[in-house]
Amino acid sequence: MKMARIITFTINGKARKEPVEANTLLVNLIRERLTLTGTKYACGIGECGACTVLINGKPALSCLTLAAEADGKDVVTIEGLNDKISTVLRETFLEEGAVQCGFCTPGFLVMSSYLLKEKPKPTEDEVKKYVKGNLCRCTGYIGVIRAIMKASEKINN
Repeated sequence: MKMARIITFTINGKARKEPVEANTLLVNLIRERLTLTGTKYACGIGECGACTVLINGKPALSCLTLAAEADGKDVVTIEGLNDKISTVLRETFLEEGAVQCGFCTPGFLVMSSYLLKEKPKPTEDEVKKYVKGNLCRCTGYIGVIRAIMKASEKINN
């Protein structure tokens, strides 16, 4: 018999209490129980960045994070990004063709949002460093990098 543990956390600004098994991954809790499907499960080994969320304001790979680790913490998924930075990033991703199939886009947007909060005026090399853990098979990275740089310009002008 599996033993569930109740965790208390905030997700996208809403307080939650959820029973989780010891081996429940945060990505599965987010997608399956909370039905926040913007966070993607792809590689399952922390290589692609599609499952990136913010935990207490820092990027985390939810496919490598146990749900129990979210106990007492603040989790933000792509659905919870609704500030000026995130809005401008969405616009510039579309303007610069940084979206094709869209599977990787949530992870890129979460990481890009974090980057622009940490470094409002990043260099191109800093952008590349921050998004190097996000993989895209469709668009490549030129549009993504342009979109992030353009968002930085729009936000800071």
